[in-house]
Amino acid sequence: MKQVAIFGASGCGRGVMPLARDQWAASGEPHSLVFVDDHPPAAECNGHPVMTYTEWLAQPATSRHINIAIANSAVRQKLVERCIADGVQFFEVRAANTVQLDDVQLGEGAILCPFVTLTSNIRIGKHFHANLYSYVEHDCVIGDYVTFAPGVKCNGNVVVEDHAYIGTGAVLKQGQPGRPLVIGRGAVVGMGAVVTKSVPPGVTVVGNPAKPLLKP
Repeated sequence: MKQVAIFGASGCGRGVMPLARDQWAASGEPHSLVFVDDHPPAAECNGHPVMTYTEWLAQPATSRHINIAIANSAVRQKLVERCIADGVQFFEVRAANTVQLDDVQLGEGAILCPFVTLTSNIRIGKHFHANLYSYVEHDCVIGDYVTFAPGVKCNGNVVVEDHAYIGTGAVLKQGQPGRPLVIGRGAVVGMGAVVTKSVPPGVTVVGNPAKPLLKP
């Protein structure tokens, strides 16, 4: 039997679990689906057992498959590296109403929540999270471990580098061919921000138009 898990029994993981449950039920493959959490909040959550990672590895299995439903991208990467070391495979979670059009390349381990749209000629890296109602328009390049909160509007010719976090309802202005708008590695775009200019690596921007957040 395949051992299948969602890593994380907090809000993100609980939102992802029903999508994973439907996917694996539709596959018809014998499997056991559980939450994995380093600090289990309870023995059971929303009808699924909750195990530590060590407990899950101890379960008999023909193969192991996991999706890392942790919003913090640095933690997500560390967990991915742990799973790789243990020979665990990754699976994508995709809502049934996700829209994906032409020439979209998507790295392993993604989460595509309900009403997500990926249009055309898009390149997306590993372990991407796209929350409810987010979209990625044409000719965008998204790095590894990028997180889109709900309702992100990523318009055409935008580059989002590794570990960037784009907050709820943020708007990324369309770039131009050969001159994309760039969200730098590890940058944070605040909730509701309207980004009209590129954001340097590691910088947090907020507001409309978005500007660097001033530290107190």
